[in-house]
Amino acid sequence: MTPSITISRPGRATVDLDYMWTAGEAYGITLFSSNAIPFAVDIPVAFATPQPRASTFWSFTLIGVYVGVIPVYLGLLWFPALRTLGKRAMTFLLAVTAGLLVFLGLDTLAEALELSVQVPGPFQGIGLIGIGAVATFFLLDAISRRQTSIGRSEAAQRLSLAYMIAAGIGLHNLGEGLAIGAAYNAGEIALGAFLVVGFIIQNITEGLGIIAPVLRDRPGLRQLALMGLVGGAPAILGAWIGGFSPSPTLGVLFLAVGTGAVFEVVYEIAKLIQRDTDRQPMPFTVFSGIVTGMLILWVTGLLIK
Repeated sequence: MTPSITISRPGRATVDLDYMWTAGEAYGITLFSSNAIPFAVDIPVAFATPQPRASTFWSFTLIGVYVGVIPVYLGLLWFPALRTLGKRAMTFLLAVTAGLLVFLGLDTLAEALELSVQVPGPFQGIGLIGIGAVATFFLLDAISRRQTSIGRSEAAQRLSLAYMIAAGIGLHNLGEGLAIGAAYNAGEIALGAFLVVGFIIQNITEGLGIIAPVLRDRPGLRQLALMGLVGGAPAILGAWIGGFSPSPTLGVLFLAVGTGAVFEVVYEIAKLIQRDTDRQPMPFTVFSGIVTGMLILWVTGLLIK
């Protein structure tokens, strides 16, 4: 047992156990301390923990590309077709984007709360969620207000909102990458494969949300490509962190930041819809769009599970 047989609070130690284990088998291990406190762990599928090698990094990179980058770009491919929509249809699509993000925000918050029970007591997982979410929300709001105050054009503000949506989705995808990488690190191969397939199906809708604010503008291919990277590439970073150094504390913090970012973007979309519909209110269009966006991800989840 290293570095010592006595673990200080909130210290850490490594126990090396010589055991003739068989790859692919399931094991349940319970370790008792000298004062009879049990520490239990289940190993659903025994296999060697991934090590930071070039081949392993490449494997997790591909997982992140499959889960985050490719699905988001598939959603962006709808851009030429959606540009032909009328004003009411564009308002509806913005509301759908808000609904998608509300569902993603709630899902991210639920993941953070679920993971917070694994955070060591002194780090106060619930408090960490509050700090990360609230600080991110008000930081992004301050940045947005500053951009508006310096007199940027409406087109520039819509482009900025599209990037904010991409960033919020990217933080959510980072959390998804953490979940996948941690599943493989813990030996839960079946769960990891399930998460990959499920997130691919779900994330195709996210590209639609990113381009919704700029449908009336003409962003170049470079801008669209960059939005796709901002929205999808964080899944790669999440897979690396989850696969090589899974940390519940770090995972909760990332998910909390993602929650705050997503809900701040929903707030920005609400302001944009209100500004665009001041002369011609469309409350039922907005209502149906938000509900449709939430139902899309809810039904997708039903199909996946």
